[in-house]
Amino acid sequence: MERSLILVKPDAMERNAGGSILARFESQGLKIVGLKMLHVDEELAKKHYEMHIGKIFFNDLLEYITSKPIIAAVLEGKGAIEKIRNIMGATDPAKADPGTIRKDFGIDIQQNAVHGSDSPESAEREINLFFGKDQVFDY
Repeated sequence: MERSLILVKPDAMERNAGGSILARFESQGLKIVGLKMLHVDEELAKKHYEMHIGKIFFNDLLEYITSKPIIAAVLEGKGAIEKIRNIMGATDPAKADPGTIRKDFGIDIQQNAVHGSDSPESAEREINLFFGKDQVFDY
């Protein structure tokens, strides 16, 4: 079984879409094995987005992800990363397929409702940033 991190971003939380977004993943056979609501601080945001340090949009990312609480979840399932990416849709909601989370809940390329890990390596790194070993469960 593969695991991935998803984040329900501030724009979706502000519009009360957190539960609906999590339900989309569960309805497609993914299991929630870790779940928390938190307000991301600047230190965690910098670690999460470290691959974007030096890019023109880096400060906007930090300001956005720290603006309101988020939901962080670890999802598990066969081929979870690819499955999650398909359920989320294209990063830009305007280019996302109908029925995907980003098409249905996203506003623009930054306020696109949800983040998901893009590889097994980033999933491991991101899960470890947001969750301790005692916060992810096998069941």
